Amino acid sequence: MQVFLIRHPRPIVGPGVCYGRLDVDCYAAAAVANSLKPLLPLGTPVFSSPLRRARQLAEALSPNVIVDERLSEIDFGEWEGRRWDDIDHQQLDAWAGDVLGFTPPGGESVAALQRRALDFAASLEQSDVAIVTHAGVMRALVGHWRGLPVAEWSQLAFEFGGLVRLEIEEGVARP
Repeated sequence: MQVFLIRHPRPIVGPGVCYGRLDVDCYAAAAVANSLKPLLPLGTPVFSSPLRRARQLAEALSPNVIVDERLSEIDFGEWEGRRWDDIDHQQLDAWAGDVLGFTPPGGESVAALQRRALDFAASLEQSDVAIVTHAGVMRALVGHWRGLPVAEWSQLAFEFGGLVRLEIEEGVARP
């Protein structure tokens, strides 16, 4: 099975702002879709996060998008919409010290994001799919399929509007 993981285009949000579940639009969804369409096999089902910045790209890729809440970005709770510089540094340090387990006030942990992302992955049929989502979900999925430790997969970087293609056999990515 081929999985095409696609990160949403650059969100329309101020620099340095925490925007996990903040539902914002994105720049140039149609232009990004036009550059990605040739990379997807014709008729590939497109799944999307319900957040606008992902959905706008998914809908530009396909008229038949399957929206799945499990593909939403991490919920940063009280941090949402705030500048990273304005968030309590002790809380940020606590998060850095326990990447999987720390939960921002009113939000969710990376472990919770990972559980729902893997629940989504387990529900996939054995056919090619395109998944338009967020960096956090992409990290969790790539980390799982490549068998990476959390210290590695939590640091993976994905470009806005970028695509990562994985060949998955028996739940594991082929090299």
